[in-house]
Amino acid sequence: MKVAVIGGGSTYTPELVSGLSRERERLPVSELVLQDIDASRRSVVGEMAGRMLERDGFSGRLTVTGDLDRALDGADFVVVQIRVGGQAARLRDETVPLRCGCIGQETTGAGGFAKAMRTVPVVLSLAERARQLGDPWIVDFTNPVGIVTRALLDDGHRAVGLCNVAIGIQREIARRLGVEPGRIRVDQVGLNHLTWVRAVWLDGEDVLDRVLSDFGDELAAMQELPPRLLHELHAIPSYYLRYFYAEADVLGEQLSGEPPRAQVVADIERELLELYRDPSLDEKPALLEQRGGAFYSEAATELIASLAAGSGDVQVVDVRNEGTLEGLAADDVVEVPARIGAGGPEPVEQKPLAPELLGLAQHVAAYERLTAEAAVTRDSVTARKALLTNPLVREYAKVDELVDELLAEQPEAVTR
Repeated sequence: MKVAVIGGGSTYTPELVSGLSRERERLPVSELVLQDIDASRRSVVGEMAGRMLERDGFSGRLTVTGDLDRALDGADFVVVQIRVGGQAARLRDETVPLRCGCIGQETTGAGGFAKAMRTVPVVLSLAERARQLGDPWIVDFTNPVGIVTRALLDDGHRAVGLCNVAIGIQREIARRLGVEPGRIRVDQVGLNHLTWVRAVWLDGEDVLDRVLSDFGDELAAMQELPPRLLHELHAIPSYYLRYFYAEADVLGEQLSGEPPRAQVVADIERELLELYRDPSLDEKPALLEQRGGAFYSEAATELIASLAAGSGDVQVVDVRNEGTLEGLAADDVVEVPARIGAGGPEPVEQKPLAPELLGLAQHVAAYERLTAEAAVTRDSVTARKALLTNPLVREYAKVDELVDELLAEQPEAVTR
C-alpha cells in the first residue's frame, strides 16, 4: 500500500506519521511519500519523520520529494494537507475582513471564501494528475474542507473530506465519562465547521441528556457559549458555531488588538521546525498540540484503514448529502456519520434537522455552492453572490469592498 501526503512539509506531518506507525498492523503501508514544494520544510520534516518511523520499526520505504508525479504515481491513498499561500495568506484572510467590519477567520466567513478561491484550483489540478497516474482515494484535510471536497466530487474524483472536530468532541466526552473512546460514537451532523452533536452513543445507548446534565456547563465554556444555548438546542455545537452565535462578541475581540491566530500559528510553526531539526528528537513534541488539529492522526489513519479493509465501521466524514439531511440538496456536501466500506462512505440515516439548525445550514450550504462554482469558473458575479449569501457578510456594500480587497493580490482568482 502506498500513501502519498501532499503538503508533507507541514508541521502536522509528525502527527500523521505517528498515527500510521501506531496502526501499522491494520494499515500495512509499504511506501509513505511526503511531497512538498518547500525544499527546506520537506527536508526538516522528512528527517524527523524518518527518525520516528525508524524508532517504531517501520519496514516500508519513506520517500521525501518535491516531485508531485513521484508522489502520486501508483498511490492508493493521497492525503491533501496544503496551505496555498502559506501563513502570510492566512494572515490576510484573518485581517482584511476586519477592515470591512466582518469577522476574520481562515475557514468561515470572508476569509474562508478567499482561501477557497486560492485553494480549489490547486487541489483540482493535483487531483486530476492523480487520476491520470492511477485512481487513488483522495482524503482531503485541506480547509475549507466542505468546499474543497465538493469541488473534488463535482469533478468526479474518489474523494472524502475529513475534519478533526468530531473526534475531538468524542475524545472529550469519553474523558469526562471515564470510558474508552471506542465505546463512544457521536452523531455529529451538519456542514463542515457548522455541525451539532445531536446524540452521544455509549455502548449503543444515547446518553446526550446525561452529558448535557453533568457536563453541559463545562462543554459550553469550552465553546465560549452560554450553557443555556446547548440545553435549548438540545445539541452540542461545534466551536466554529461561535462565529455565528456570538458574531458581535467575536468581532469585538478581533478588533481589540490581540495577535491574529495566523501570527500565533506562524510563531508556533517556527519553533516546531526548530525542534524538528534536533537529530535526537524521534517523537512528536508537546508543542504540536498548540498548533491545532488534535487527534488528526487518529482520524486520518482510521479512515484510510477502513477504506482499505472495507470494515464498515462508522466515522464522521464529509460526503454528498444524497438525501441524508432533509432540506439540503442531494449534491451538497455534509458532515455526518457514515459507514466506511471499500466502495466509500455510506451516510447513516438521519432524522431531519430542527428548524433552528436547518435554517443556518441551508444558508451556509448556498454560500458553499456559489463559492465552489466561483473558484472553478473565476466569475466575478458568482464570487459576489457567494459573499452576499455568506451569513457573516450579507451586506452588498461590504461585498464590493471585500472582493476587491481579498482578491487584490491574486488577480487570477476572478475574471473581471
